[in-house]
Amino acid sequence: MAETGEEETVSAEASGFSDMSDSEFLDLEDSQELSASLSKPSPASELPGKDGKLISLPKWERGLDVSSPMERFHLKYLCVTDLSTQNWCEQQMVYGKELPGSVAPEKAAVLDTGASIHLARELEVHDLVTIPITSKEDTWAVKFLNMLSMIPTLQSGGHIREFPVFGEVEGVLLVGVIDELHYTAKGELELVELKTRRGPVLPLEAQKKKDRFQVSLYKYIFDAMVQGKVTAASLLHHTKLHPEKPLGPSVLKHAQQGGFSVTSLGDLMDLVFLSLTLSDLPVIDILKIEYIHQETAALLGSEIVSFEERELRNKVQHYMGYWVGRREPQGVDVEEAWKCRTCSYADICEWRKGGGMRSSVPVPQTKRAT
Repeated sequence: MAETGEEETVSAEASGFSDMSDSEFLDLEDSQELSASLSKPSPASELPGKDGKLISLPKWERGLDVSSPMERFHLKYLCVTDLSTQNWCEQQMVYGKELPGSVAPEKAAVLDTGASIHLARELEVHDLVTIPITSKEDTWAVKFLNMLSMIPTLQSGGHIREFPVFGEVEGVLLVGVIDELHYTAKGELELVELKTRRGPVLPLEAQKKKDRFQVSLYKYIFDAMVQGKVTAASLLHHTKLHPEKPLGPSVLKHAQQGGFSVTSLGDLMDLVFLSLTLSDLPVIDILKIEYIHQETAALLGSEIVSFEERELRNKVQHYMGYWVGRREPQGVDVEEAWKCRTCSYADICEWRKGGGMRSSVPVPQTKRAT
């Protein structure tokens, strides 16, 4: 996000949160093809920095490091894809945060192609407008303007794409972008998540499990928004935004062109939360994932996901436990150790070195009193 005085251009329609649908780990099929080109870490607990010098890996030292991962990584909120990445391998996700590096050209090409397919679908339902912004408040204002333009469209039965969602989950602000929302012939509200594939085959079950978790989390947040469970106070608390700050001239002009008489971010927030609660938008009825071949744009297959709220809440509570500092990061169980074969952090993984991989054996838990 741009700070005050620094101009940054963003798309008025595509400026959702940093939650790109294809900004996920490559599936096993893609990872095997690209594993030779990914830079491998040194066998010791060190990796080469940008200047070629070795840098020591940060370690989780509960007795020394009292800050939570949210604090250490300077995060005000998490993306839905952060949690779905944990669903694949939490330890790999942590190394990716601690040791951000350049993306291999082949992987970048895969992600770029996926982004292009998403953009093409978005352009089917609306045009894009570029708006200069001058503050983080402007950035969020554009998101709110997008929502204000899409809510009536969906309410009237139209298709919308790239709809921003946000809400507090387990004390942490979680944000994301829903690929598509529309009504079926039976009048049910359907969410469609597009996943692109480099090869003409469907993903393995482990990848599908990750995708199911992602769309279930989208539904959980969206439903809370339309049910009035998400508050402006919570959003401001986490983001540290200044609602009284005047909008930048370009954002203000765009708002006025859209028929919105506002002057500040707070004005827009009031309109958004009012629209969400008064629009009579229903909760999401159907969760659908479509897998598309990148080269041919052919549909490889689709899946209807069953929403299990209790299971979802249990997983989210477990994942958030890491982010708020209640527990150490964990790697994969022994049944999924095959993921390590294509992981670029395998040689320095403390979870593997410590024999952390274990069998997934159900452990009885004491029921909470209700």
